[in-house]
Amino acid sequence: MTVSSDAKLDDTHTGHVSLDVSAVEKHDPHATRWGDFLKATIKFEASDLIMKSEQQPKIRLKGQLKALDVPPVTGEEFLNIAKHILTEEQLADLHKFGSVDFAYNYSEKNRFRVNLFQARGKLSVAARNITSNILPFEGLHLPPIMSDIAMQPQGIVLLCGVTGSGKSTTIASMLDYVNARKSVHIVTIEDPIEYIFEDKKATINQREIGIDCLDFKIALRALVRENPDIVLVGEMRDQETFEAALHAAETGHLVYGTIHASSTTQTFSRIYGLFPQEEVEQVRKILGYQMRAFVYQKLLPTLHENIHRIPALEILIGNAVVRKYVLDGREGDLREVLNSIEARQVGMIDFNDSLVRLVEEEYIHMRVAQENSPNVDDLMMKLKKLK
Repeated sequence: MTVSSDAKLDDTHTGHVSLDVSAVEKHDPHATRWGDFLKATIKFEASDLIMKSEQQPKIRLKGQLKALDVPPVTGEEFLNIAKHILTEEQLADLHKFGSVDFAYNYSEKNRFRVNLFQARGKLSVAARNITSNILPFEGLHLPPIMSDIAMQPQGIVLLCGVTGSGKSTTIASMLDYVNARKSVHIVTIEDPIEYIFEDKKATINQREIGIDCLDFKIALRALVRENPDIVLVGEMRDQETFEAALHAAETGHLVYGTIHASSTTQTFSRIYGLFPQEEVEQVRKILGYQMRAFVYQKLLPTLHENIHRIPALEILIGNAVVRKYVLDGREGDLREVLNSIEARQVGMIDFNDSLVRLVEEEYIHMRVAQENSPNVDDLMMKLKKLK
């Protein structure tokens, strides 16, 4: 069963997707409407597919949800879809924990990161469209300094932001940049794998939690024996994971990771919060010497029809000045460093400066900049200086 080529969003009132559910073969995901919805997501180049029982599926275009012009997904059909796309173990996790994360391969070139969860006793799903086409920095509208950050010989590079901010996409671009230029061994530990790399100059081994290894702890313990030069840890979510990352950086590896934080400077408190208070000073010392860059990003809707969303960035580079602030426990004052002329000269970017540039170059509307600025007064002052 395939999606009709004239499938449209609901505001175009063009034909529905039809499906004979009785013909569904067990464990054949493409035999359900799930495959149809994913195909529509790909066709419209949407970033996400959102499904809720008893409602029409929606796709996210340029940050806005748009309903597909198809009949709602009933609770019974949703359960049928879940049984076809989940393994028995994943189904057990769904019943036990109320949600399950997994990667779904629609085709060789199209992969989805999926969260299937229960809400008020009914099933819902959020599926992020992850293409295997890894874009270069310029294709993602990332600044040239990203190449210098990617090519660091060792240390820690963290991508910071909320869920859906493009952290994984940026890291994939950075790793592929290295892949094309250095003969190194790269090991990734991901839950789930989101981009499939092809070896170029580098040798890349990608390990998926639940398939290639039981959990992050076991995978991290095995790292030393795998002899990597560069390590990607999908998410720094607990003390043990970050301890392993610090140890890897101290022993000469370059470690990439992601962390949920609302700015580069807030990332420090997020990290310290993973540790007991008596260990924070030691972590601060190691981080001061091993931090290479923290990159915070947020995807914003654009004014361009052919660019759905564009990243606004904040980049804090671990130079001597930043190192001293960290070692002195003055992480809260790093905002003044980001706004200095010296910081700009070495490629650091304050988030408001990034917003100003996007407004100035007519990528985003002034209203979008104001809605996403951490300090609107500072933003307006910087914009006035341009006039």
